[in-house]
Amino acid sequence: MASKAVTLSVRPRGKPAQKLPEEVTVASNGSTSDLYQEIARKAGASIHRFRVTKGSDGSLVPNAKSVAVHSIGLRDQSTVYVKDLGPQLRWRTVFLVEYLGPILIHPILYALLPASSGPSQLQSLTFALIMIHFVKRELETLFIHRFSAATMPLVNIFKNSAHYWLLAGANIAFWTYRPSAPAAGASNPYIIYPALLLYVIGQVGNLYTHVVLRNLRSSGGTERGIPQGWGFGLVTCPNYMFETVAWVGVGLVTWSWSAVIFLAAALVPMGLWARKKESRYRREFGGDYRKKRFVMIPGIW
Repeated sequence: MASKAVTLSVRPRGKPAQKLPEEVTVASNGSTSDLYQEIARKAGASIHRFRVTKGSDGSLVPNAKSVAVHSIGLRDQSTVYVKDLGPQLRWRTVFLVEYLGPILIHPILYALLPASSGPSQLQSLTFALIMIHFVKRELETLFIHRFSAATMPLVNIFKNSAHYWLLAGANIAFWTYRPSAPAAGASNPYIIYPALLLYVIGQVGNLYTHVVLRNLRSSGGTERGIPQGWGFGLVTCPNYMFETVAWVGVGLVTWSWSAVIFLAAALVPMGLWARKKESRYRREFGGDYRKKRFVMIPGIW
């Protein structure tokens, strides 16, 4: 038997998108993804630009192929509200652009700033550590990360890029490669070797957790699972824990406040994201999930 068609009344939430239709017609047993597609088709915009909520209770209508229109209580003449999220960019694009900054900035300042006799051993080591870190980030973005959302607001690329291009790029490079920088002096093996050990542990651990998280989601899927393995028994987000460990290693090599400033600026948002992820795990998985007291740094946060 053919599926019954339902006509939904469409109302804007906030500033309306151009050409937003006043109503759309979809199959009752069709997916909510079909609803998003129909709204986007009539509005002449990307499907990722819109957030749809039910008029009855304000709950989110997910953009999901596995959720039927009728299953969330939408009937003929029901009202849905559509919020225009503005211009969007793919997460992968934003990541690639933001991580590119240090990769471009460090070689330039590494070539221009050191003394005429050339960069010191510590300056060269810092340059290598930072280039390895951000090239790794780019490769992970291309081949490992699987994103739960396809896009983010266009404005985020400027905010995110400022963090990496300015703080990790220009800030660390300027204060590390100058002839008067602490890294221009002699190295201390009692500091450098422990610093390198922290850096390696941090990078390997971070890569490992990213692979674990990748394997929880199918290609193109949005499903979630409970991650397990090295670090996940200690904190909610061991990828942030290992990221912190790696940057402590970089800070010990540079012996510069510039690395501390970058790490401090990164810790706050990472901690907030980790706290939200812990709340989401508890909400979605209930008793199957072992609650964590600390979300990012054991014994501290």
